[in-house]
Amino acid sequence: MIKVIYEDNHLLVVDKEINVPIQEDSSKDRDLLTMAKEYIKEKYQKPGNVYLGLVHRLDRPVSGVCVFARTSKAAGRLSKLITDKEFRKEYLAVVFDNGLEDKGTFKDRLLKDSAANMVRVDPGGKEASLDYEVLKRKDGLALVRIDLHTGRSHQIRVQFASRNHPLYGDQRYNRDARPGQQIALHAFEIRFKHPVSGEELSFTSKPDRYPFSIYL
Repeated sequence: MIKVIYEDNHLLVVDKEINVPIQEDSSKDRDLLTMAKEYIKEKYQKPGNVYLGLVHRLDRPVSGVCVFARTSKAAGRLSKLITDKEFRKEYLAVVFDNGLEDKGTFKDRLLKDSAANMVRVDPGGKEASLDYEVLKRKDGLALVRIDLHTGRSHQIRVQFASRNHPLYGDQRYNRDARPGQQIALHAFEIRFKHPVSGEELSFTSKPDRYPFSIYL
């Protein structure tokens, strides 16, 4: 069962749980897009296939706010907002402190190795930038709020790890992550204009799992 944050004739906003793929992948595990389509089909008794546009992505281990478009018109307009950087995304993460400054901006070029599904800082990569602010510190970890300016694959994880502040529980980019730990990365807030009415919208999701729970 999916957790719906908001819905109307044009949008469906849901709260994604950890380890749920956004869309079907090689694991064949239940994916969020399929579950959201089933929700629409059942609630509104839609015959045949249900349209639902995937306009942005969250990595499988990441939780939080996810927006779908219920019409192709809405999907196109949301995609344009993303291209024009008018689709704002903020994240919460728990990272290893290691002297992290209270606030700052990270700018890098990131290159993806698709075969290995890994990303690294590389002069030949695509530009990536974010702003962050430390909200709280405890037990050698820091809770940070991140304003993401570009949506590169694994961006937050790689930019913090490359500066010796890897995310707690990141099995891919944190060498000290223990088996079974979950990555502490959560899509906290998404802000954008409604694709039809133009109304300013903001949706938030508060993580309640460890290690967020020691701060929140």
